[in-house]
Amino acid sequence: MTRGDALTASQEDYLEAIFHISSEKHAARAGDIAKRLKVNASSVTGALRVLSDKGLINYAPYDLITLTPAGREVATDVIRRHEVLRDFFIRVLDVDEKAAGEGACGMEHSVPRIVLDRLVKFLEFMELCPRAGIDLIRAFRTYYEKGMDEAACVRCVFQCLEDLKGKRRQEVEEGKLTVPLSRLNRAQKGKIIRIKGRGDTRKRIIQMGFSPGSLVEMEHAGEGETPVECKVKGYHLTLRKDEAKRIVVEVVPGTAP
Repeated sequence: MTRGDALTASQEDYLEAIFHISSEKHAARAGDIAKRLKVNASSVTGALRVLSDKGLINYAPYDLITLTPAGREVATDVIRRHEVLRDFFIRVLDVDEKAAGEGACGMEHSVPRIVLDRLVKFLEFMELCPRAGIDLIRAFRTYYEKGMDEAACVRCVFQCLEDLKGKRRQEVEEGKLTVPLSRLNRAQKGKIIRIKGRGDTRKRIIQMGFSPGSLVEMEHAGEGETPVECKVKGYHLTLRKDEAKRIVVEVVPGTAP
């Protein structure tokens, strides 16, 4: 889409609603959309005509509504923005889920791509940096509630150093656990080390977002040769089992076994 084709927040909400309804029912009806967005039928009809004219949905009166490839791309991007913001509010700012969801809905339409990408990297940093993680989130919660405590800051620094030394000793004794992505369990996370193989398949995997250094979370570990579903850089992606076996990850300690 060109700059002149920019969508309003309301139009993005319609695409997001169609995406979610289609995921549940394979296609959407005008009534489903009106119910989900809590708007009247005439508003839905007008919005659908505009989105159809923009080439983002397949629409005809009284027929099922589906996203075109271009519409799916836009909807996926909106959903990614929402989930990255929501994750940041919950995991970093310690906001409750309801408030985080409402905040994400309000900001998802305006956050620039560069800000979103930085948030994704910051979330990865919070998972991987020895000085960060859940302890830093708890420290922020204490600061938010009680303000700065210099003595607590000193204790935190010393504890961080001790924890880092302990982690390094454990890594030397046990070795870092590296496995194919296909072997992660649900909710388990890993840092991507490398993509095995050559050619178009390897290139496609990297282009999807599975680049070395990125954090990936397993959402559904398919049995046998069933595809796996995972989250990387804020995107929910599906991989064939043979593709997942090519991605070597270092398991993040403390994630689900």
